Amino acid sequence: MSAPTEIKKVAVYCGSSRKCSERYFAEGRLLGRMLAESHIQLVYGGGAAGTMGALADGVLQAGGAVTGVIPEFMVKVEWGNEKLSDLRTVNNMHERKKLMLELADAVVALPGGCGTLEELMEAVTWKQLGLFTGPIVIVNQDGYYDPLLTMLRTCIHERFMNTYHETIWQVTDRVSQVFKAFETSNSSGEDALLHAQVE
Repeated sequence: MSAPTEIKKVAVYCGSSRKCSERYFAEGRLLGRMLAESHIQLVYGGGAAGTMGALADGVLQAGGAVTGVIPEFMVKVEWGNEKLSDLRTVNNMHERKKLMLELADAVVALPGGCGTLEELMEAVTWKQLGLFTGPIVIVNQDGYYDPLLTMLRTCIHERFMNTYHETIWQVTDRVSQVFKAFETSNSSGEDALLHAQVE
């Protein structure tokens, strides 16, 4: 399945750990290949290790385009991916997240650590406020995101969020279904502010 034609750049959030299971790296490489074959540019955190590196390799090996966004302090400790022709250096983590969302038409969250969780929650918040209007797809590989999804449902149940807010993100069990999730996403964002407050 191909992605919607209006999606040209996808920001992907994922981990940089070298120690997690190879099955996460495999899904990262698959997503990279899917993006490249659909002529979609990857926007990601610019790292060379872990799922980040596997994701970028998947794109590059399939002849696709990659933009990495990395804070200066990470460049100094040589965490940047030297294979990239477009590696953008920013001052700090806040600027990194902001630029990635500004560049992206859609967001995909693969399993990852605290940084990935923070990026995903910021994207959800931006969409809740109408600042980002593209699809947000959570890849719940092997139930990785079950606790987070439960927490989000609790937020809605306890009326810290509106029931409408659950349409902000789409969930899929595997990378192969990401493009389908793009198509079923609530991407207009036009009335997001109308639902920003709990009714």
